[in-house]
Amino acid sequence: MAGVVNRAKLDDPVTSAILRISEDGLAGFVERPFAEIANRSGLTEDLVLERVRMLLESGVVRRVRLTLSTQNLASGALVAWQVPQDDLHAAFDHLFERDPFSGHVVIRSTDGALRGSSFRLWTTVKVPQGYSLGRHVETLAGRIGATGYRIMPARCLFALGVGHMRRRELLPGSRAETIAAPAFPMLTKLSESEWQVLAVVKEPLALDEIVELPWEARAARFGLDWDALRPAVERLAKRGLFGRFSTFLEHVKPLSTGERVTRYNALFHWAVEPGTEVAAGSEVGRHHIITHAYWREGGPEFGNVNVMAVAHGTDKDAVLDHKTAIDAHLAETGIKVSYTAVFWGGRSEIKPSEVLPSAYADWCRSEGIDPEVMREEGE
Repeated sequence: MAGVVNRAKLDDPVTSAILRISEDGLAGFVERPFAEIANRSGLTEDLVLERVRMLLESGVVRRVRLTLSTQNLASGALVAWQVPQDDLHAAFDHLFERDPFSGHVVIRSTDGALRGSSFRLWTTVKVPQGYSLGRHVETLAGRIGATGYRIMPARCLFALGVGHMRRRELLPGSRAETIAAPAFPMLTKLSESEWQVLAVVKEPLALDEIVELPWEARAARFGLDWDALRPAVERLAKRGLFGRFSTFLEHVKPLSTGERVTRYNALFHWAVEPGTEVAAGSEVGRHHIITHAYWREGGPEFGNVNVMAVAHGTDKDAVLDHKTAIDAHLAETGIKVSYTAVFWGGRSEIKPSEVLPSAYADWCRSEGIDPEVMREEGE
């Protein structure tokens, strides 16, 4: 048993080699993902399969799945909630356990009384097409006893990935040679049959689906023939609706090995001059430490910040050193910052946000809500 645990340790050469590729190195749809991981890491496919199964079974990897480009499939936003202190953890539990459309749920704090520091609860919310993001958030606010909230849709994306293993030894200021390419969210309309195809491939792989041909195993689980399903999946892939195939590390809690992937989760805020948001975000997003970077409007509650980014690390001072390096780089490029802040993550849970319109209607009915009341205007 001890040998199994040791092989799961992050500094094990095989485990490390696999994770450096498998966290966020496989973009889009890959028919034989474990063979591709093996090819890139210099290992055999059998060894990769054995190790990924072990990592999943031990909890070091919390899920293995094909992610969707949800920014193009559902209306989403970062939501900051004001909740009375005594109700904070109950509100957290409600959003994580009872709202399938809330993905990341985090309690945040600041080093001192900063603008917006009374907004302790933060979530990502994605509401399926045809339904109202504003009405959904308003409904949740009533259920968790929120006294206020701020909805912050992403106007532009600059970085969206994980890769905690390859970020562990980064030096402050480490960045790509070119700026991050901006991506503007645009909803893609799908037919009912296309939604059904997404429903088949989007769920995390079960242990017995971590095989040489995982999608063949997945199709069989739904009573489908993969050769018949493959063309539909490939058409969706060509439309850019798949993000990446990924092994998601458990990075917010201690691992079964006793290790921690990260210890500090920082949400950086910058207020830049209107009209420079894309330029600023593209510079922030090129820094290798950044896992997520967006143009979001924080409004007066947050000092009118409009560029936000997330970084992780095992040492708080090191995370702040990365922030200092990014600040200096923005100044060097002539981007003026009038205000900046850091919000630290505390209690945190993560789950994939549901994006199927049919699932939203089912949730409404389970909560005693008429789905038609939650429709987006004009739908």
